Amino acid sequence: MKKLGVGIGWRPEIAEAVEALAGVDWVEVVAENICADHLPDSLVRLMGRGVTVVPHGVSLGLGGADRPDAGRLDALARKAEALGAPLVTEHIAFVRAGGPLTATPLLEAGHLLPVPRTWDALDVLCENVRIAQDALPVPLALENIAALVAWPGEELTEGQFLAELVERTGVRLLIDVANLHTNHVNRGEDPAEALSALPVESLAYVHVAGGLERDGVWHDTHAHPVSPAVLDVLADLASRVTPPGVLLERDDRFPAPEELAAELAAIRTTVETARPRPLLIGAGARASGGAMPVAPVPVRTPAPVPPPRTVDAAAARQRVGLAEAALLSALVAGTPAPEGFDVKRLGVQSRALAAKRADVVAKVAPELPEILGEEYRPAFLAYARKRPMTDGYRHDALDFVETLLVAGRPEDPAARTRLTAWWRERADIRPPGPAARVLHRIRTALGRGEKE
Repeated sequence: MKKLGVGIGWRPEIAEAVEALAGVDWVEVVAENICADHLPDSLVRLMGRGVTVVPHGVSLGLGGADRPDAGRLDALARKAEALGAPLVTEHIAFVRAGGPLTATPLLEAGHLLPVPRTWDALDVLCENVRIAQDALPVPLALENIAALVAWPGEELTEGQFLAELVERTGVRLLIDVANLHTNHVNRGEDPAEALSALPVESLAYVHVAGGLERDGVWHDTHAHPVSPAVLDVLADLASRVTPPGVLLERDDRFPAPEELAAELAAIRTTVETARPRPLLIGAGARASGGAMPVAPVPVRTPAPVPPPRTVDAAAARQRVGLAEAALLSALVAGTPAPEGFDVKRLGVQSRALAAKRADVVAKVAPELPEILGEEYRPAFLAYARKRPMTDGYRHDALDFVETLLVAGRPEDPAARTRLTAWWRERADIRPPGPAARVLHRIRTALGRGEKE
């Protein structure tokens, strides 16, 4: 595996700082935020200096019941080639559920959700990973995710699930130590036990990120400093194997460049201090000129042998699809919680998903909070409680504005006029028929408001 060193997640908001930071060996970019044929100038300059750039995908949903979308895979492949990347990375998660496979509405989470650690889900994930590997020009590495909720009736631990995945597919692992800490707080899972079960020889690199604890729940925010507890998990991992690369993730509330530099220094020090101790291989080594250091052999908890069964791939996909659709529907559409889930935790996750939708829509359509002011957030959260996301954040912004305008809001005529103009400028990204019908509804609503 290519040695990457210590890196940082490249984001447009800190692009200038990243270019100026000393000791940055490589960067990672969210794949969905760039175009293969029009790379950001900052990334081009970094590449010109020999800095490695790795695309990190967030939308494939390889843990979902459906096979990976060919268009998304092709886009990821082209970005990897444009960046000259040595590998691409994604997540062990599902991001959408429903549709023809389950005869239920297709829903988007707008977030990475955990797959059940069952043999069915593992079978589906492995097939999806093989499809992705065949479509990508470079090796694929998958990241473990953080979770607020735990699936009932799981059949494998996280370490066992990951070890079996690697055994079946040969995929590499991107281990997020902040996510291991998150799962420790939220689900009572011991990070050391997970690390003991991992095939560390398949490690591609490591993520480190900050978060905060609120009401007994750890939120993996990527918007706060890295905690000592997360660095402790990193030290444990680094004491078992020298990571090929370690990367600091920061997605919001960006600090001053010197604070980023201090966090990178702390990460580097943690890895170097916890470097695996060499072992002696006996008198033979001394006879040939001294002790020969060798890497320690990791002690790994073996994955359990699956129960004897005949795997029906189509049936497994449908079972996983129904389970994931039920969970996602409870989170974003207000349907009853599936049996066995912690209802309180589902409520926390549901509110977190709605808040993230509001935050991301405000980023992709910054004109909306500008036009609506303080009304934006409560209005969007009220909308999100009734309208699940079905087609990405840009369409979510349009749906939100349509809902407001049809209801005759906002009350301020000037704001309503600006919002109508904003919607009209962007409605052509929709199919003409529905867009025309919605525009008719909006005009009708505005007409009623003017008469009143």
